[in-house]
Amino acid sequence: MPVGICPLFVLFLFPALARPQSTSIAFTQPANCAADQFYNTAALSCFPCGSSLGVVASPDGLRCTCSKEYAISDLGSPLVNCTPCSIGQVVSFDQRECLSCTGSTCTCGAQQIRAENLSSKTYSCADCGALSVPNGIGNQCILCQQTFISSNCTCPESNQSGGLCFPQAATVYAVASAWETLYLDSSYQACSIYSNITACQVLTNLVILNVTSLTSTALNLYSLIYLSQNKFLPPLFYSTSVAQLWNTAPSPAQLSFTRNAQMQFKLLKYDLRGNFLGWQNLKGGTLQMCPNTQAVWDAAFRFGTYYNQSCTLQVADLLQNVPEPVFYELFVSYTSNGVSMVWPVPVWNAGFQGSTNPISSSSTNALRRFFLVDGISGRTGNISNPPTYITVATSLNLSVYVTTGDTWDQSPFQLTVRYQKIPGLSGTAQVSFAVTYSQSQGTYKRDTDIALGVLGSLASLYAILETSSWLRRSGQQYIGILVIIKFLAFLSGALANTFFLITLGTAIYWLIAFKGQTSAVHVTLPPAGGQIETDFIIYLSVAFALKTIELLHLLVSQLTVSMFLIDWEKPKEKITSNSQVKSNISIWRTILVANEWNEMQTYRKISPIFQLFSVLLLLEVVGLKNITAKDLNLDLNPPSGTYLASWSIILRFGIAASMWLAVGIVQVLFCIVIYERFFEDKMRQFTDLCSLSNVSVFILTHRCYGYYIHGRSVHGQADVSMETMLSNLKKEEENLCPLRGLEPSSDIQTFEVLLSDRVRDQYEKIMEPLLEAPRGQRGVNESNPLMQQRIKTYYTINRFLSSFLDHVYKELDYVVKDKLFLEHIFDMEFQQPMEKSILYTDDGARFSRTLFYGNELVLLLFDTLLFCIIDLGTQNFVLATIITYVVQTLVVILRYQIGKKNVSRQTMVEENFLI
Repeated sequence: MPVGICPLFVLFLFPALARPQSTSIAFTQPANCAADQFYNTAALSCFPCGSSLGVVASPDGLRCTCSKEYAISDLGSPLVNCTPCSIGQVVSFDQRECLSCTGSTCTCGAQQIRAENLSSKTYSCADCGALSVPNGIGNQCILCQQTFISSNCTCPESNQSGGLCFPQAATVYAVASAWETLYLDSSYQACSIYSNITACQVLTNLVILNVTSLTSTALNLYSLIYLSQNKFLPPLFYSTSVAQLWNTAPSPAQLSFTRNAQMQFKLLKYDLRGNFLGWQNLKGGTLQMCPNTQAVWDAAFRFGTYYNQSCTLQVADLLQNVPEPVFYELFVSYTSNGVSMVWPVPVWNAGFQGSTNPISSSSTNALRRFFLVDGISGRTGNISNPPTYITVATSLNLSVYVTTGDTWDQSPFQLTVRYQKIPGLSGTAQVSFAVTYSQSQGTYKRDTDIALGVLGSLASLYAILETSSWLRRSGQQYIGILVIIKFLAFLSGALANTFFLITLGTAIYWLIAFKGQTSAVHVTLPPAGGQIETDFIIYLSVAFALKTIELLHLLVSQLTVSMFLIDWEKPKEKITSNSQVKSNISIWRTILVANEWNEMQTYRKISPIFQLFSVLLLLEVVGLKNITAKDLNLDLNPPSGTYLASWSIILRFGIAASMWLAVGIVQVLFCIVIYERFFEDKMRQFTDLCSLSNVSVFILTHRCYGYYIHGRSVHGQADVSMETMLSNLKKEEENLCPLRGLEPSSDIQTFEVLLSDRVRDQYEKIMEPLLEAPRGQRGVNESNPLMQQRIKTYYTINRFLSSFLDHVYKELDYVVKDKLFLEHIFDMEFQQPMEKSILYTDDGARFSRTLFYGNELVLLLFDTLLFCIIDLGTQNFVLATIITYVVQTLVVILRYQIGKKNVSRQTMVEENFLI
């Protein structure tokens, strides 16, 4: 049977022998085998090489071999036989035969080779010529290294360095690095004397490895060769002139990028020994040491995307991944007239800043070469020793400059590298890679300053008008401390609006100008931490602080309002005995009105809960917050796995403030146009309640200025039965009774009051006991003289005000008139009441200014600034919503509780009667 048929026949008859059984085996690799074992690739396990002398495992661990003193008998099996040579014999170079010496000399010298005759199994020693030397294994003569030929293949040891022979003795430099000790002088001399391009590359690498200053020995040697204009010395610095740094760049038209286009960069790579490693397209994680997905890595070079990734890595892992430093040069790729071109991107070493460039006093410190990890420079004594420190490029920042002109006024691209020396191998390194954008802001700063100056001047003028109006209404004749405080309070509110308008306008401008770009990109966001962003944060903070002062001033003003509820009800009987005044007029009508007023103190045109919920829904659920990222994407819900750029403070404020104001304005319009018109108008309902209760409300917000709500019933009495009340309402519905207005044939019930000094003095004289006398304790005996004094005061002021409104006192009379148009616009009165007080008709319910309802703009802007300022510090809309809700609740509670005490004190109604 032919030899080749038997195995096939056996496999055909016994197919089970042709494939391995499905038995689990332990996983092992060649590196796991011992020194006397080899890795059996059929059994996927380690097998012993045998116990015979001279048998060892091969370097790759996949077979056995013999040590150098033994001849090998190898038939292709992983197992070999090793035969020791006899005394006087040597093993041939191929290690297959033992050879005997036939010459007179059996030990070959340094300039001899061993000539083998495998047929006769003999060898002899042969001399090499004058210009040749034995090769590495000594089996043939080769020419000695070119630098040794001039010295007849012999060179003094002092002239040898780096495997080369130099005309002069090698110089020993005071360097700490073992790598510099070995190759600094040899690379310098080989580059300068022999123009060895690899040596020139090594010398350039040695300069780059010194990351702390521009005063290294390597740079001084590089400078000597540079000044000799050696054409094989690679350029170390970008250029020799600061102006040429961007004048040599491609035109802006050639480097124009569209929205979200990928920037094309190329890398030139060299190894530590100066070998050229070729070109490579820059993409993904080539320069990014932080682990991530390809999609995230590629987002770094998507034009318009502000990119930043950082992480903490073990130094030992970095050194294992990069045992020797790799040197890079970065180029931007572009097309000019159909030809592919590259332009070197300047590399700024942050450690070099402030150092003097020894090559030229006018040159820049912009390098062309950099590295990521260096574990060589920290080795001392011997390069095989572990390094004492590792140099890591902990920060790489690629800056992109965008221009709208036809020329550059700075470099279009720049890579800034910051190195850190980390001692030992057990430490960690915080590394980062970022891409930022910038451009000339032109006249933006000037325009903002002009807007601030103009609006600030108008705000100051408005504060002066407000203070002047307050002086008139307060009857002040002289400027004192209180007037100055009031002016500062008014100025705070006006300036708060000014700064808010500037910040909101700034944010909306950048939101539209940056995010609204559709084709070529010409606008970038202001740099983080730059002048524009710093001014923006300052303006926003000042706006919030001033608006807080305005809110506090509003609360204090509202809580110091003086009010009195005038009861027009006529007593059915009046009993006076023992100097005590008693009346059968029901107090419940007054309590009802006071309680309703107390409930209206914190009523607003908007619902704070709905406001917070709606804004949070728009920002977080709908995803409007995603368009505040520092990129050109407008995706409200970006897909998972994509890179999410950091938030822009300016854009984030623009979206948050815009949504807050939009939701607030919609609520106010709905309240005024729809809700109050078709459902419920709290202010008019309160006026109607006063008329039904036969109670008027007299409010003084200033000494001589306030509001009056005329609630006198046209039916004479309000303390009547249900039947009578329904009958009275029926008469009003059928116009069978007079109108409810203060004047005949008028239905206007609300007025602005400007009192004369005489009326105010009389009012204060009567009101003084009511305000200054201490309140009696609950359950106190009605015969208490203090209580009786307060009761008398209450009836006296009620009689005085009702008589004043009925024109009883001719010397304290008043007139009713309409305000002029300009008086409405400027919210001030041009006339000063001298003889008679003035009641200005008010059909707009301006008395609501004493409540939250009439100050919705102040509250809305305060809530907007509060929400945005919290988000500015936390970058969290949910947390900002929670804190804003808490602050709003505290303000409402404070306003309600203190207002409740004020209402009780002013109206003689006990607090426990107020809800």
